[in-house]
Amino acid sequence: MVAQRHHDDSGVARWGGLAGIGGSVLLVAVFAIVAIFAGPDPAAPEGPIARFPEIRAARTVENGLYLAVLVLWVPLALALCHRLRATRPAAALFGSALNLVGLAVLAAGAIPHVVTTRLADLYHADGATAQERATLVLLWQSNQGMFDALLLVGLLVMPVGVILLGLAMRRDPAFGTVAGNTSVVLGAIGFAAATVVLVDPRSIAAALGLFALIGFHLVAGWKTYRLAARSGRGLSRPLSPSC
Repeated sequence: MVAQRHHDDSGVARWGGLAGIGGSVLLVAVFAIVAIFAGPDPAAPEGPIARFPEIRAARTVENGLYLAVLVLWVPLALALCHRLRATRPAAALFGSALNLVGLAVLAAGAIPHVVTTRLADLYHADGATAQERATLVLLWQSNQGMFDALLLVGLLVMPVGVILLGLAMRRDPAFGTVAGNTSVVLGAIGFAAATVVLVDPRSIAAALGLFALIGFHLVAGWKTYRLAARSGRGLSRPLSPSC
């Protein structure tokens, strides 16, 4: 019974680590897709909606992959809570909870093309008047503002969870201070970037916040996976009870 529980615990951490790594690699691919196939939005207010038909497929793929990234990051948050609650339960529990809340908020704003596609169709419809198109531009901007707000909330909440998880890692002998300190630094960078966006919503610092989250999930995912592999071979202590 104990051996089976130990094997199951190792499996949770192993797959959580792989999911975290896979999500991070996939998000880098999303950035590449945006840079290659979509590029920056035109500066004029009507630019994004006027250009949308040209990049609709790229935006659809981008948003779908981005949602997949967020789903892949969920198992790592659970695996970290599973592992770290024995050494620093408060930091592990609250850190994982904040990570999950942040992921849920980001997922809520992950597929804006569901709305923007309809607005673009109306804008480019035959017979659309100049006044109707001006109204649709305003609706597009309002819609984009709501999705940007969801992104900002997620980028503010998740780094706090990353910092707490980093503090918990520092108390775990297997994770060690290097992984813990790296996580704390990445969380601080992500929170600072989100704060800049909070003050100046037009800032591009949101990208820095996303890269900080990518770095954390790569570091934590790789470390969690390696510890699970060692634990499965009997070289590390069993994982703690589940959250």
